[in-house]
This record gives sequence, structure tokens and C-alpha cells, in this order.
Amino acid sequence: MPAPRQRRSCRRTMARALLAAPLFMVAGACAARATGCSDLARHALPDATFTTIETVKAGSWHPPQDQLSHIMFTPGMNLAGHTAEAANPAFCRVALTLHPTADSRIRTEVWLPLKGWNGKLLGVGNFGWAGSLMYYGMATGLGEGYAVASTDTGHDSATPEGQGGRFTLGHPEKMIDYAYRADHLMTVAAKALVKTFYGHEATHAYWIGCSLGGLEGLIEAKRYPEDYDGIVAGAPPNPIVNFNAEQLWAGWMSYHDPALRVPRDKFRLLNTAVMNACAGPVGRKQGFVDEPDRCAFRPEQILCKPGSNTASCLTADEVRAARNIYQGPVDPQTHTVIFPGPAKGSEDGFSADGKAFPVALDLFRYAAFQNPDWDWTTLKWDTDVQEATRKVGPLLHVDDNLAPFLARGGRLLLYIGWNDGHNPQQLATYYQAVQRHAGAAGRDGVRLITIPGMGHCQGGAGCDTFSKLGAIDDWVSHGQAPDMIVAARVDGGQVVRTRPLCAWPAVARYDGQGDMDDARSFACVTPGAN
Repeated sequence: MPAPRQRRSCRRTMARALLAAPLFMVAGACAARATGCSDLARHALPDATFTTIETVKAGSWHPPQDQLSHIMFTPGMNLAGHTAEAANPAFCRVALTLHPTADSRIRTEVWLPLKGWNGKLLGVGNFGWAGSLMYYGMATGLGEGYAVASTDTGHDSATPEGQGGRFTLGHPEKMIDYAYRADHLMTVAAKALVKTFYGHEATHAYWIGCSLGGLEGLIEAKRYPEDYDGIVAGAPPNPIVNFNAEQLWAGWMSYHDPALRVPRDKFRLLNTAVMNACAGPVGRKQGFVDEPDRCAFRPEQILCKPGSNTASCLTADEVRAARNIYQGPVDPQTHTVIFPGPAKGSEDGFSADGKAFPVALDLFRYAAFQNPDWDWTTLKWDTDVQEATRKVGPLLHVDDNLAPFLARGGRLLLYIGWNDGHNPQQLATYYQAVQRHAGAAGRDGVRLITIPGMGHCQGGAGCDTFSKLGAIDDWVSHGQAPDMIVAARVDGGQVVRTRPLCAWPAVARYDGQGDMDDARSFACVTPGAN
């Protein structure tokens, strides 16, 4: 906002307030407001050091290029559902380091639009083990008129010690930063900077993230229900110990029993068989199972005849491996499933090669057991999972009681793809439990969207591109619950088809007559309803 306008506003404020308050109170209130980007440096924040405060011209921002940037650049990860990222508007860039403890170094950035601020704040969630700022998500939010904030959660993935989960080794305070403290302190700092820069608080604050960012959103809702008014949590790996155990399961079983190692072409064969058995006309045309939770296919249906092993069938061992993957690991003491395996239709993503999944391995060897030499092949599915839960659960697990967040009017939108390694049926069970705990006053404040054909947060054959930001803002600001959202599939920068995403348990059903690539040919229907 231009400095002259700010000064005029402050003079008007003083003139009105002189009749009701001492001069020193009014003057102090005006002094607390920045008159320009560089002026923010004079406004100290607790346990924070400013590293950069600069005005960034329109169209001049170019995010760093790395593996994470490649993922975040895809249309399916665009927070506003755009097919491509537009050039940035002019903004005030504030980079700061938060240091709540002697071992904390939390890099944080807050971007403040110079023109056209919509009065709202957006916090952007991380991905994987974090360690970098989510610049693409910030740029999208900025382009939509939001003040935006992101943090690396307290470690730098560009350094050897910051890669994966290594940063947690011998650093309990960094683990707390990663788990919840960094996101909360980032939010507090961002709100303070917004108020200082614009002269008033944000009318609403939203959080959007997927994978780790989805879990971060649940943690925010649980620990700090006042931080955000609306949270979009995509594919949250919760409880994360159980989920990471499931990610190690196929590698562990096929390491200990080489007969259970399955070549990729056999998993592709299995996927083809599932598609033939369970995909509807739309799914067969577009490449996914429409309603995986209604798929009754069993791998035994393509079992090889005794003594044969061809490319068109599964051996008895391959059938056993597939069944084990679908089921997920089992606690040998309680005989309960620790975390369910992936849904039918996602077999192209299966792997049973006797190797560990690195992201999941890091949680056990670094965060839980503090031993970089921990041998994952010795994993005990009862005691080791229980011990990891005792160590990590209090920091990263989120129970199903989010009543304080929902009771104050908070809105939670969960979403997940059916071709994700995380089975949406597990998230649906959690969603139902959240609703039960919320009671009559809060149960309408949560929705779940399950997306046919979509992989982990994006990609796959389904329609993965939709405006998470628009959905949560319409819900919070205008009371329009996301019972149906139109999503697109983007190929080469062009929308090639659209489809409605329906709030669970409803599903999108084709009318049998219209264009299969047009969302208008579908309706949201609750299975089993008359």
C-alpha cells in the first residue's frame, strides 16, 4: 500500500480517536504500522531475525529449480487449479529466521502483496521430509491476492545433514520444530507482519498442504485450533508410524521370502485384470477404476494353472504377495492390520523387490530409534512399531478429536486419490471418527473428497487439478460447502477433460449419454441411496 495513503489513514484515525483516548495511545497505534516494505525491519518479532526485506517487482520472481520444484510445478499441485503458474505481482518479501531454542533455525518467508490484497492469509504446507520453502504454492496464493507464508520446518534439505530425516539425529528440538513448532511460529509471525504492514489483521487464514503438508494441517487443527479458519489437508499420512510401516511392508516381506518378489510386468498384468473386472465404461476409456472400494476382484482369479508360469497369469507366490500388499502389515500380537494396503486399481505403483522405501525408513532409523545403522530387515511388527509410536506419536500423530477447531467454526477439507499408496478407505474411517467427535455443532465442518485415478497428491489418469484455495475460501467466507468440485485433467498445458469430485460417500456417476470428458455428463450420487 502506498505510504501517502497510509499516512492519510493514520491521520484520520488519530482525528477520530482524539475525542476518546489520550494522544500517546493513538500515536503508539499509528507508529506500529509500517509505511513501506523496508520499514518492516524496525518492527521486531520475538525470537526472530530478519535476513531479507525487499520489494519484488512484478514478473521478476523465479523460484529455485530442484526436484521439489518439479513436483510443485505440476498442474495437480497448483493450489488454485491453474494449468500454469502466472507471473508474480509486485510484493514485499520478508525472509526471517525463527530461533525459539538454541538449536532452532527455522527459515521462514512471508510475502505481502503491494496491491490488491484480499485481506486474507495463506499458509503453505510442505512435502516429504520438508527442508525447503514451498515457493510455487506461495506464488500461486500471492497471485490470488493472498498474503502468504512458508517455512522449511527448521532444517535445510540442500545440506547433507538436512536431507531426509537425518536432521532429527541427536536434535530433539529440531524434531519438535519439524513436527509442529515451526508451522505455528511461522503463522504467528505472518499474522503479526500482516497486521503491521496493512494496519489490520487478516479476515481469514487458510492452510493448504498435501502429504506432509496434509499432516501439518491436521496437527495445526489439533494443537492450535485458533491459527487457521480453513484447512485443506491432502493425503495426510496419519498415524505416520503406521503409514510408514505399511510403506516398508512389501519390501520387508519380499526380502525375507524371495519367492514373494514380483516383477513389474506382473503387477501391470494384475492392474489390467483389475481394470477389466472393475472399471466402468468411463474408467476403461480414461484409464482407472471408477469406484475401487466396490471392486471385488481377487488376484486368485488370474492364478496360473499348476506347473505353468506365463506372462498372462500369476504364480501362487505372486498371488500371495499381491494379497499381502492389499492387506497391509499385521500386528502378530493383536492380529489387527497396522495400516491397510493400497486400493484396487493402483497396482502399477506396487513394488516387491526386497528393498526399503527410503522416506519411511528414515522415520524409524532416525526419528524414532536415533540409529542411522538400524537394520530395517529386523523390523518387528509388534514391538518395534509400538516403540516407534511411543517415540514419535506424541509429536506427529493426530487423533480424531478435532472438536475445538470445528466448534469455533473451523472448516477442514480432506482429499486423496484412489491411486495413492495411501488407501482412501483408511482416511474415510478417520473422517467418520472426526465427525463423531465433533458432534452436532461441528460435524458439518469437515468434508472428504476421494479422487478416482489420482496418484499421490497429483498425477495419474484421473482429474487431479482443482482449486483447493477456491473451495476452502467459498466454504469459510461464503458458507458454500464443497459437496461437489469440478476438477480437470491437464495435458501439455491444456484441459483435456473435466469431472466432478464428490464429497464422500457420494461418487460421480456418468449419465450414459453425454460426453465422458465433460463434467456436465456426471452427477454426484450416494451409493446405495434410492
